[in-house]
Amino acid sequence: MSKRPGCVWCGIDGGKGHHWAAVVDETGATVWSKKIDNDESAILAALGEILDLADEVRWAVDISGTPSALLALLATHGQQAVYVPGRTVNRMAGAYRGEAKTDARDAYVIAETARHRQDLATIDVPARLTADLALLTSHRTDLVADRVRLVNRLRDVLTGIFPALERAFDYSKHKGALVLLTGYQAPAAIRRRGHARLTAWLAARGVRSADTVAAAALEAARAQMTALPGEDVAATIVADLAVQILALEERLKRIDQQIRDTFRAHPQAEVIESLPGMGPILGAEFVVAAGDLTAYADAGHLASAAGLVPVPRDSGRRTGNLHRPKRYSRRLRRVFYLSAQTSIIREGPNRDFYLKKRGEGLKHVQAIIALARRRASVLWALLRDNRVFTSAPPVTQSA
Repeated sequence: MSKRPGCVWCGIDGGKGHHWAAVVDETGATVWSKKIDNDESAILAALGEILDLADEVRWAVDISGTPSALLALLATHGQQAVYVPGRTVNRMAGAYRGEAKTDARDAYVIAETARHRQDLATIDVPARLTADLALLTSHRTDLVADRVRLVNRLRDVLTGIFPALERAFDYSKHKGALVLLTGYQAPAAIRRRGHARLTAWLAARGVRSADTVAAAALEAARAQMTALPGEDVAATIVADLAVQILALEERLKRIDQQIRDTFRAHPQAEVIESLPGMGPILGAEFVVAAGDLTAYADAGHLASAAGLVPVPRDSGRRTGNLHRPKRYSRRLRRVFYLSAQTSIIREGPNRDFYLKKRGEGLKHVQAIIALARRRASVLWALLRDNRVFTSAPPVTQSA
């Protein structure tokens, strides 16, 4: 088959088991449309067929932000794709005939969207270190979610048999309380053990302030003298949940250390981590969410990508109606928001700016977002100049 002169657009509807690719020409006519198994040999075969269709192929996909063999193979063969969000695909689909939703139709709509629009963001396949951080931070997010679910379940079960003990500790933060629950879950058992022996039992298992934990547990046990129905079975479940939570905490410690070690191999890790509130975990999240920093022409582009620059939604006589944009990186916004929130704990320019905004009448969240926007500009400048953060402004050399 001889190549067509000019350009064609290939839209790919990505999936776990297979992808569907559709290619359209300058008139919007479909010139190629096939199902592609999510397998290296199948993807490479389809890639060769599509590249033989025209002198230039422009690629568009609906997957972004997750490791993908498809994207990696495209990048390996010098092909760059643009990202067409699912929301955009759904809206554009209404402009074409038919209401059926199939992979083939979605791929066609993706290709047509790329043909008509020139403002779609390109996808940068992460380098090795960034890809490692993406996997590690994603896994950590899953572990944190598992931990929250287990803690909520533990509190729910414990409330049914021993509400006084459930109120006595914050089980999401207090490791000593979880250790206590691995051995003692019912009020009668805690009373029989007594303060001295319970303190010794906790201390032998490395619990800090064992005396305080034992005293709080005994106080809760003395407040409940009645054994509630299902206490024995519930106690077994509580003990098992406590063991699982403690094991998850150890796994989180190990992966946090792995993230720290991997992040600090980044050439600008010291610069990123120097910004107050930006530790290695959030620093790693920033590297993953921001991608290639050369893609941001200025600080405003970085802040806009994080959804920190409001956009106008004027209508008729209504002007100055600013709202959060719809298209931005939620993950990047989260990094700037959490790091800004952490930075105001200690005295310094971040806390001063936050208090200034509160004094101007802004609510807490509004002041944090304003601080996050400012910090995006600061971080962009630090990365541009490759220098660490200092409270004092940098000294400029006079000509």
